[in-house]
Amino acid sequence: MYLVGAEHPNKDGARRLLEQCIARGERLAADAEVLGETLHRYVAINRRVAIQPAFDALLSVVDHVYPIALADSERAKSLLLGLTPFAARDAVHVAI
Repeated sequence: MYLVGAEHPNKDGARRLLEQCIARGERLAADAEVLGETLHRYVAINRRVAIQPAFDALLSVVDHVYPIALADSERAKSLLLGLTPFAARDAVHVAI
């Protein structure tokens, strides 16, 4: 775990991967759950002022944001009720 205000240990690696994808012209996508996780995290660490810049940064590099639909939630439910050991948040990401 890292301290609030400290740089995340994966920040440099994530930045390098993102820069490589952009340099190769790869199309990038996210889903609405990623935006929800962003909200959850910044509220949890009491950094609401960082929410808009985080949204701006994400939306500036992705080509598409997939919505979450009822069918996605149903697929996530099926994953969670099956034998897969996903956390609920992970099941939603996999379902989408």
